Formats: sequence, C-alpha cells, structure tokens
Amino acid sequence: MRFLILLCLLVISVYSIGIGRTQSSGVKGRLMCDDRPAVGVKVKLYDDDRGIDADDLMADGKTNSDGYFELKGYTSEFTPIDPKLNIYHDCNDGVKPCQRKFTILIPDSYITQGETPRKIYDAGQIQLAGAYPGESRDCIN
Repeated sequence: MRFLILLCLLVISVYSIGIGRTQSSGVKGRLMCDDRPAVGVKVKLYDDDRGIDADDLMADGKTNSDGYFELKGYTSEFTPIDPKLNIYHDCNDGVKPCQRKFTILIPDSYITQGETPRKIYDAGQIQLAGAYPGESRDCIN
C-alpha cells in the first residue's frame, strides 16, 4: 500500500513539473453568428487532462474580422495528449451573464511529436447560433 501511495505521488509530481515527451496539435476554422462572421470570439487549445490535474493551455487567441482562427501549441506529457478546442462566445445571448462555452475534441491523428504540429485540424465553418451538446457558461475564461 505504501509503495502504491509513493508511486502515485511520484506520478503527480512528474506531471506537475511537465516532464514527458513534447507533443503538439493545432486547429483552425471559421466561426459565424447568424451567417455573419463572429469577430473577436475567444478560442483556446487545451490538452484535456481528464481530471488528473488542470488542463494544459497550449494556445489561445481570438477570431479575426472574417471569423477565422488558427491555433497551434504544445505541451509535455508521458501519455498521448488529448487536444480540445474551447470556444467562448455571446452569439444570440442577449444580456445573460458570462459566455456560452462548448468544446470540440481534436482527433488523435492530429497529434505530432515535437513543438510544431505537422497537421492542423480543420474544424470547418461553425454556426454559433445553435445549441451544442455539453454547452455551458463560463465567467472566468
């Protein structure tokens, strides 16, 4: 039992200081709100750590004047990363507090060893006006 506890503490320590192999991913797309470009929408690329520890932010940005974005980032993990894109927006939201948030999981085939992704996942054109499965609200994104 003592060995198992020590092993768990070692794994947690290693994860927290970022030791592992460097892996990268990227995503691009265009966001629309009621058929108009969604300008200045916050997008973030994370490694989803599935509750082991806090998700690792790999890149963030905002959509341009045409609603386009592209993010590339990397992190170090022993196991394969689980890249995801979080989108935070106010499309058709009225005066409700906080922003709408939903997540798009990026396929494993878009993970590259090293700091520079070789393939960028194209999320395509996304209409923000509708509701998405798992959508929530986020006040401190």
